[in-house]
Amino acid sequence: MTMKQTVLRLAIPAALKHLLDIIQILIDMIMVGALGVSALAAVGLSMQFIMVIQALMSLYVVGSGVLIARYIGSGRRNRAAVVLNMAILFALAGAFIVGSIGWLFADDFFRWMGSGDDVIKLGSAYFKILCLGMGLIFLDALAYNALSSAGDTRSSLVIKIVSAVIHIGLNYLFIFGHGGFPAMGVEGAAYATLCSYTFNLLAYGWVLLRSNGVMKFVPLGSLRELKRMLHIGMPAAFERFAGSGSFLLFVGMIASCGTHTLAGYQIGLRVEALAFMPGFGFSVAAMALAGQYIGAKNYEYAYDSGILSAKIAMIFMGSVGVVLFAFPEFLVSWFTTDSTTIEQASLYLRFVGIVQLPLALTFVLSGALRGAGATRLSMQITILSLWIFRLIPSYIALKLGWGIIGIYSAMSFETLIKGWWFWKVYRKKEWLNHKV
Repeated sequence: MTMKQTVLRLAIPAALKHLLDIIQILIDMIMVGALGVSALAAVGLSMQFIMVIQALMSLYVVGSGVLIARYIGSGRRNRAAVVLNMAILFALAGAFIVGSIGWLFADDFFRWMGSGDDVIKLGSAYFKILCLGMGLIFLDALAYNALSSAGDTRSSLVIKIVSAVIHIGLNYLFIFGHGGFPAMGVEGAAYATLCSYTFNLLAYGWVLLRSNGVMKFVPLGSLRELKRMLHIGMPAAFERFAGSGSFLLFVGMIASCGTHTLAGYQIGLRVEALAFMPGFGFSVAAMALAGQYIGAKNYEYAYDSGILSAKIAMIFMGSVGVVLFAFPEFLVSWFTTDSTTIEQASLYLRFVGIVQLPLALTFVLSGALRGAGATRLSMQITILSLWIFRLIPSYIALKLGWGIIGIYSAMSFETLIKGWWFWKVYRKKEWLNHKV
């Protein structure tokens, strides 16, 4: 199998799974939206909390993925299984702590976000149910990443297809009360989510542990592997946390430009998510191959796999960028009929359409660096770029009265700089010798 075929074999299923994730979220929100604005806001805020929790998951997900890829590449599947064992124990402990905190303080979380009484009541009920199954959520993220790091993204796609059907079907039964089930509203949506996670976990377990699977079951653990996993994962988790905080500040500046501008930005993000699909897929491929080839001490292939992944991702995302720039009004019209909101969303899409090529570089090359274990380097580039070239210039543009044009200009410039920065660092090849 050629390297191009290997990259496509990993990237395409990962990209399609990402697309299904987006579609499932959209359908989920549409079905919950039928219950009213308060229900939609409650579930939407809960998803924001889950995004913060996902940043915490990077502690064990990224670190274990790097080590598993290296051990698979070097033929030490038993060591990969030991890493997975330690990651499972850490994930369960973390899920217990996070789930307990979420259960005890769910009402307070929604109150701190300035929610009304209806949203607090519905949101806390939904989030508490998710907290009961937090172990499923933590283990699902771990299993997907472990399987991808071992070089199998196709199984995850098949699991996701079945899981999405189960989730949507149970939503219909539980939310609205069909098939003999009582109408449970947002609580039904939460139960449907946990049921789909349960299926995922059972399916992932079977794929990972079957006799001819990518890893064998080894009832061993190692504190040394746990320390290495956390050492790699901490910068990645901090990058996610800092990125989430920076994102909130950026959205706050956009919100100050008016309601229509904020609504247009939110719609634009949903449309742009389609462009992220190939970038995400080739990022997964670059991350897995970098780790495996470095584990096999084939540094030339580790470098070349990232370059090839980036080139193909740039073709896909560049093509999408042309569509975003040329036909934004048509794309946005699927989400709203308000002319002012369409105008604002189209403005955003034209700006992001211009910078899809450097964005593809950022997606793929940062994935390769993480796959090599150079998570601290990726964190430094991401955080410094966000603050120096996006947030501070956006704030200055806002104070100078340049409005949303100034903010989007800073955003586009930062995307260009970050892509160039990752390219320069990648070309130096120092990350190939990073110790983990």
